[in-house]
Amino acid sequence: MLLIHSAAVGESTDVPDEDLFNAWVSYDKAVKDAGIWVSGHSLADLTTATTVRVDPTGERIVTDGPFAETREVLGGYYVIDVPDLDVALDWAARCPGARRGGSVVVRPVAEFEA
Repeated sequence: MLLIHSAAVGESTDVPDEDLFNAWVSYDKAVKDAGIWVSGHSLADLTTATTVRVDPTGERIVTDGPFAETREVLGGYYVIDVPDLDVALDWAARCPGARRGGSVVVRPVAEFEA
């Protein structure tokens, strides 16, 4: 899975929005044309997030926003089917989300037997 983290506001480099949009369209097409795309989605704006925590007594605590201790924001993901980590890293490096101060975290999807 490629977890796409956007840079914090004000930390990305200045790239015209149209160029960035075109880079995403090209990357999305390349992943699908390569036959490795399994699934993927962009996430809605950060302001729509709600966080749920459960305290030691079992009490549910619901707050608006993610309030993560990070300045990056998870913006979306791709699930790809590739033979090994090296190939996944190559695709992550090609992802527009790895530019402009962002990052792409590569993690295997856990598989559990029924």
